[in-house]
Amino acid sequence: MEFQALVDAKGLACPMPVVKAKKGIEGLETGEILLLETTDRGSLKDFQGWVKRTNHELLKVEEHEGFFRFYVKKGE
Repeated sequence: MEFQALVDAKGLACPMPVVKAKKGIEGLETGEILLLETTDRGSLKDFQGWVKRTNHELLKVEEHEGFFRFYVKKGE
């Protein structure tokens, strides 16, 4: 999947992956995609809650070589 920004939050614990994602998505235009990579298993729940509260769309979550990838489309 194509993305416009990559945020590497591997090795960081809650709440830092969400904090980094928030900063990363601020630089995107509506409809562009952010890819967040994290090793924090708690991010699975945290990130779903964050996108609901912020009007962004979680397009895909995948596990890849020991870490998680979250593809998020920036909302309005």
